[in-house]
Amino acid sequence: MNIEWYIVLSSLLFATGAIGILIRRSPMVILLCLELMLNAGNLALVAFSRMVGNQQGQVFAIVVMVVAACEVVIGLGLIVAIFRRKLPLNVDDLRELRG
Repeated sequence: MNIEWYIVLSSLLFATGAIGILIRRSPMVILLCLELMLNAGNLALVAFSRMVGNQQGQVFAIVVMVVAACEVVIGLGLIVAIFRRKLPLNVDDLRELRG
């Protein structure tokens, strides 16, 4: 099985997530694109781990998944708090908040 296809897929997923972060202004979409980028990195880690023949890349991918889950919990909590305070859900508008 060739590793090139996995790396090409991983780079396409990473590029899609990066473009989504740069173009979109919704915090929810930005959070989803960030998760897409992390999963693309995980795919590359698992592919390289399989090519080398050890399990270190897979273990590191599981650690990245745990960190990503924690990031989603904190991010969704912030989005819900912003929504409840009836603040604008645009990242450009949230950047100028004080206090």
